[in-house]
Amino acid sequence: MAAVFGLFSLVASEVQAGERVLRLGYLFSQTSQLGAGAERFATEVAARTGGAVRVEPYPNGTVGGEVEMVEELRAGHLDMAFITSAPFAGILPEFGVFDIPFLFRDAAHAHAVFDGPIGRDYLQKFSAKGLVALAWGENGMRHITNAKRPIAGPEDLKGLSMRVPQSEIMLTGFRSLGVKAEPLAFPALYGALQSGQFDGQENPIAVITASHFAKVQRHLTLSGHVYSWAALVMSRSAWDALTEDERAAFTQAARLGGQVSREVAGKAEREGVEALRKSGMSVVATIDRAAFERSLETASAGFSKTFGAETIRQIKSVQ
Repeated sequence: MAAVFGLFSLVASEVQAGERVLRLGYLFSQTSQLGAGAERFATEVAARTGGAVRVEPYPNGTVGGEVEMVEELRAGHLDMAFITSAPFAGILPEFGVFDIPFLFRDAAHAHAVFDGPIGRDYLQKFSAKGLVALAWGENGMRHITNAKRPIAGPEDLKGLSMRVPQSEIMLTGFRSLGVKAEPLAFPALYGALQSGQFDGQENPIAVITASHFAKVQRHLTLSGHVYSWAALVMSRSAWDALTEDERAAFTQAARLGGQVSREVAGKAEREGVEALRKSGMSVVATIDRAAFERSLETASAGFSKTFGAETIRQIKSVQ
């Protein structure tokens, strides 16, 4: 893979006199929340650097899946990526705290956490793995879909097979609810649902809609069980090649791109549910959250031991 990336493009290739091109990969389509944020970021970089630097987005996983993109960033074979939370708990274990089910009340609560002191502290933690994180963005609140039955309480999940991202925390949470939860790379998910390998999955509304999961899933539950953040991340080599002014421009552009991703994810949350209903999905709009939290008590005790009860309390207490 590294050889392919090396042949495909240099970290900062010269395509015109005085212009440097940096490649930015992301997993979803150009019309997705990540796509909209990436396009705004690229536009702002061009404007703020006077055309000296151009960001070239590569959507739809064309430069690899998210785990691969992180590896290529760390190796310096990819310049930038807009990556969701999914792969990071395996790389930076402390990020797993954000995967705890029902940690966040809603997206507004999550925004307050990530935009405040806690978020600023975690943004710096990427540097331990040779990455430069410029700004937070958003994938969205995660919701459950399945092909078997409506899900309103934890007892409805028992026995279902579900694809869950490669997050040990999310796997532990779902398995404690009696789910046959297994990880699977996102590009293979539609086929796995279509073939019946899994009964269900969970993702933000924007992803469920864009991926046409309504064709292979009958039931949607607005569980909002996990907030899926995203981050605009650079390789250390690409960052080090920027001037101080360019670094400031990239940071400002990333914040605007991250905000756009939040806006698009929020719009999908508001409007996408009705579109999914019209496409034939049944929708459970309200769950018994207290019952879910009670069913997760054993797992939650383990999460407190792993991440610290005070850390979890601080996150939950942010207003």
